[in-house]
Amino acid sequence: MPLFIIERQFAEQLDPTLADIPEITRVNEDEDVQWLMSFLSADKRKTYCLYSAESADAIRRAAERLGMPADVVTEVTDKVLPDGSLTSVV
Repeated sequence: MPLFIIERQFAEQLDPTLADIPEITRVNEDEDVQWLMSFLSADKRKTYCLYSAESADAIRRAAERLGMPADVVTEVTDKVLPDGSLTSVV
């Protein structure tokens, strides 16, 4: 399944809690989207999330249903390792 990086910008500082995860998981499952991991910026107003999904549209639908931003959705196909090698992420 394709991988995507999602950049989300929040107006207020984000305070993620475990209580949010069941709803996120339910909506993601409905849209056939899987959240793999996220990075939170130092000011807690931006996240960079790694997802697998059939399409960028599926990610946007899930984000809209959850009331979350999905400012930039970028499909990633390759990774570059510190030794300079290039490999597929799928």
